[in-house]
Amino acid sequence: MTYKIVTFGTSLTERGGWQLPLQDALSKCLGRPVLVDSVARSGATSEWALEKIGDVVAAKPDIVLVEFYANDAALNRFVTVGRSRQNMAKILGELKQQLPHTRIIVMGMNPIFGIRGFIRPFINSYIDTHRQLAIEMGIDFYDNQPAWAELSPDELAAAIPDGSHPLPQAASAVIVPGLTQEIASGKCQN
Repeated sequence: MTYKIVTFGTSLTERGGWQLPLQDALSKCLGRPVLVDSVARSGATSEWALEKIGDVVAAKPDIVLVEFYANDAALNRFVTVGRSRQNMAKILGELKQQLPHTRIIVMGMNPIFGIRGFIRPFINSYIDTHRQLAIEMGIDFYDNQPAWAELSPDELAAAIPDGSHPLPQAASAVIVPGLTQEIASGKCQN
């Protein structure tokens, strides 16, 4: 039986390029077919996500990976930390209720810097809020940022040339190994 994952998020998910490598790595690790699907949109905030919960539920995934803090944190999106928390509480609550056997993982993604970082001066508050909310709700939080922190400044600039969106090859190399281990509960060989 196919193990199904839905990635639910922003352009970091829609354009990420890490889903197919994750699918392949998990399929090899678990010894069974894995399908990674996506409900994502560039520029999306948690406000958009509220409207798309039904699409995630309809897919009947075994796991949902959720990330919406980056655009909520952008000053031009007008989503306060409090509003982001309220939205995420609704999103996660609905997913838990409608998918009681599905593992939900809220994610921290990659660093954002340059002009894209400049318009997100409080991004760490959003990440911390989403992390704390996940903990309070008994939902997993997986942070990809420590893996990105292992890159040198030059490597990071080459991997994320626009300051926000990692190149697909870089995203795969940095995100997939740790996320595979997280999903497979450490059962995979690196």
